[in-house]
Amino acid sequence: MNRIVIVEDDADIAGLVARYLEKAGLSTEVIPTGRQALAAIRAQPPDLVVLDLMLPGMDGLEICRALRADPAVAAVPIIMLTAKAEESDRIVGLELGADDYIPKPFSPPELVARVRALLRRASRQTPPEPVLRYGDIVVDRERHIVSVAGTPVRLTAKEFLLLEYLIQHRGRVLSRDLLLSDVWGYRYTGGTRTVDVHVRRLREKVPPLTEALATVKQFGYQLLDPPPGADR
Repeated sequence: MNRIVIVEDDADIAGLVARYLEKAGLSTEVIPTGRQALAAIRAQPPDLVVLDLMLPGMDGLEICRALRADPAVAAVPIIMLTAKAEESDRIVGLELGADDYIPKPFSPPELVARVRALLRRASRQTPPEPVLRYGDIVVDRERHIVSVAGTPVRLTAKEFLLLEYLIQHRGRVLSRDLLLSDVWGYRYTGGTRTVDVHVRRLREKVPPLTEALATVKQFGYQLLDPPPGADR
């Protein structure tokens, strides 16, 4: 049974989320404060975290940042559930590594559907190739490490998955909708802006992508084939 940690200081909302997730056959644990949640997640990593932003002591963004910086829990899926629904808030959450962002008030059945989608994606077996190479870029999938010309690059969990997907499908023109569906794991309803945000961050962090990752106007992106002689 998948275990879900719900980090929420509002007892009514936490109870509602837990009730619906348990009806769906999932195990839940409710934690009301940020610091308690961070310690508990590190001590016993769950299969997924539903994370409120406005928490006493340590807010959800700080928790997200701390989890993504910790290799032991960096891959745990995170859904941010919050009353802060401005686009800028969503972008900050996604850039820090959240896998999804659901504003309050929310539909409990939709939350359950998104939790299930993320769990399905997380449970997929890793393909047999442990290391991907693209020119000077090396993606170590087992250790969740990316390097460029031997220099480590720190990526969020979602940036890592997007880079992995782009390298696997290099040469193909990929629509924003396809990237949302395959990388985010479901038909994302927040618009394609999140793809553009993550692509921009990848280009900033992985310099070879500045030229290699081409924008296809009004459609999506294409990771061009590496030049002849480069590692593929």
